Amino acid sequence: MAETILITGAGSGIGRETARLFLENGWNVALAGRRAAALEETAQGHGRALVLPVDVTDAEAIGAAVTESAVRFGRLDVLFNNAGISLPTAMIDEIAVADWLALANVNITGMFLTARAAFGQMRRQTPQGGRIINNGSISAQVPRYGSAAYTMSKHAVTGLTRSLSLDGRAFDIACGQIDIGNAMTDMAEKMTRGVPQADGQLRIEPVMPAAEVARAVWHMATLPGGTNVQFMTVMATAMPYIGRG
Repeated sequence: MAETILITGAGSGIGRETARLFLENGWNVALAGRRAAALEETAQGHGRALVLPVDVTDAEAIGAAVTESAVRFGRLDVLFNNAGISLPTAMIDEIAVADWLALANVNITGMFLTARAAFGQMRRQTPQGGRIINNGSISAQVPRYGSAAYTMSKHAVTGLTRSLSLDGRAFDIACGQIDIGNAMTDMAEKMTRGVPQADGQLRIEPVMPAAEVARAVWHMATLPGGTNVQFMTVMATAMPYIGRG
């Protein structure tokens, strides 16, 4: 029986690239995201794709999506907890509270709710177990200039990853995190035009193909049982990171 992965944020960018890679390699893929048309575009009519228009911040809806995936395909083997948003560069006192709440609702609450639903499914199914891969960021390790809200949210993702890694042991549920730097997506397109640096200058930064992130997720997802990548950093080689700032 083909294995099954649920991918949030599957309507574009890294989510789309990852979904298509898994479909090409014979997996069942549940595509979750807010825009049905974008999810359909990702699926390209593939028979093993299940389109699930859903808002990850809606606990009832994401729970139903996880259940529908498991019913359709028999079980849930992997969650790629990928959905996230960012804010423009700004000092913390310039960030509107409403913008912070919107970001935290997706990047923290949405991640929690999706992991919660997937963990429950993996714990209940027979045979028990599965794998959760959270999308962190380079900002889960070191901040980018003017990114207090985003950086705080991604540090929260690391806390979730560590907790699920511990709590999942008894149920054969592995959890890892992929920290991504400057993958070429709509969110990162601004890197090619120049982004603010810690010294106050605006500089263009190197980017890498989003397809390379999908290949990294594939590696993490297809490890044999009993083996886990706890944290993986994949990034454009020459982007500011080591010695950032």
